[in-house]
Amino acid sequence: MAMTLGMTPGRRGALSDSGIPARAVDAPHLLLTSMVRVYGRIFCLFVGSRPVIVLNDFEVVRDALVNQAEVFSDRPTIPMVTLLTEKKGVVFASYGPVWKKQRKFSHSTLRHFGLGKHSLEPKVIEEFKYVKEEILKHGEEQFSPFPIISNAVSNVISSMALGRRFDYDDAEFKSMLRFMSRSMEIVFKSHVILVNICPWLYYLPFGAFRELRQIQLDITTFLKKIISQHRENLDPQNPRDFIDMYLLHMDEEKKTNSESSFNEDYLFFIIGDLFFAGTDTTSNTLLWSLLYMSLHPQEQEKVQKEIDLVIGRDRAPTLADKVSMPFTEATIMEVQRMTVVVPLSIPRMASETTVLQGYTIPKGSVVFPNLWAMHRDPNVWEKPDDFYPSRFLDENGQLIKKETFIPFGLGKRVCMGEQLAKMELFLMFVSLLQSFTFRYPEGLKKPLMEGRFGLTLAPFPFNIIALKR
Repeated sequence: MAMTLGMTPGRRGALSDSGIPARAVDAPHLLLTSMVRVYGRIFCLFVGSRPVIVLNDFEVVRDALVNQAEVFSDRPTIPMVTLLTEKKGVVFASYGPVWKKQRKFSHSTLRHFGLGKHSLEPKVIEEFKYVKEEILKHGEEQFSPFPIISNAVSNVISSMALGRRFDYDDAEFKSMLRFMSRSMEIVFKSHVILVNICPWLYYLPFGAFRELRQIQLDITTFLKKIISQHRENLDPQNPRDFIDMYLLHMDEEKKTNSESSFNEDYLFFIIGDLFFAGTDTTSNTLLWSLLYMSLHPQEQEKVQKEIDLVIGRDRAPTLADKVSMPFTEATIMEVQRMTVVVPLSIPRMASETTVLQGYTIPKGSVVFPNLWAMHRDPNVWEKPDDFYPSRFLDENGQLIKKETFIPFGLGKRVCMGEQLAKMELFLMFVSLLQSFTFRYPEGLKKPLMEGRFGLTLAPFPFNIIALKR
């Protein structure tokens, strides 16, 4: 017989003594993880009358997202998300036949243009030349790596999705990146989140509400102009990028199915997903990598010794080098484990009432796979709060693949760009440490390492010094 899932009222007092971090109010991943000690690996909260289920260890998450994938692959209806995405695209769209077709096409098209293949390598390496040029401008002075890394990662996505890269000084491109970053800040402000309770607040003609609507309009104008240009210059025999492939598929679908979900409106939201998800997650992981390397010079030195041994300092890295560089790979994985850039994953919804780990999960429940708690679980990871790349190596120094390491999620809604992200992370990380040694400025206060919570977990602003090798 299944148990009813909940937080026992008689135990609520224990929560105040459970060592909740002072920043927990601004960092829900810390708050929910601190509650594991009191309420266990699966517990329920209520937002109004709606149950919110939090899954806090690997076995529970795997049971839900893999063993019961059909039940836990839908997305909850969240007014703010609906207003911004119209439930289209591949990240926030509802699970069903339309989503399956759109995701299948998107994934196969990304693979065609280099996702998981070597054809994207030259674009990543070429982009690093611009990164190096920008970093060298700062000499041995401290600087913020945020705009440089964001520009580079966005350009890799852009070359595949839009068929072009943008100069770092391009005003329109800089505005686009600034809008994306700013919109992520706004939607998580406490008064803006109230839109999820009173959707009409979104239309208020002042403050953050007005700013968010203007940002949405500006991003829409930018992307739809590019889609329109692709339509005007479309060559069916020589598709250049994702947009061309989508437009061609859309035209083919219309010949046999007038009700097809493939249209320019849906394309716009998929391109938006690629930019928001693809840029934010990978750029934040690279930024975290630079921060951790600057704070752990001994580990940075080990990575650089491996780079010098396998690649040297003159040849550009390739994916073929990966197999010969276990410590470098382990270091990237340890950064991902420590930071988990999507700490609470993207919420799921139970599409029907089911039983999970002996508990009844009601239909319509919001479900959060707590990836942060999983990757800091002391039952799985020894000294989980310590930065220790060698935990991913065996006694012979070879890489260990741990099934409990899932920074890209699990199940049917696993990150579509996982292979692209892994490629970018390896090539960019190796290129950066091949060319520079990163130092944290002396006397400067270290930023809080729990991160700045938004759609993704970004580092708090920091400066570093890059010494040319």
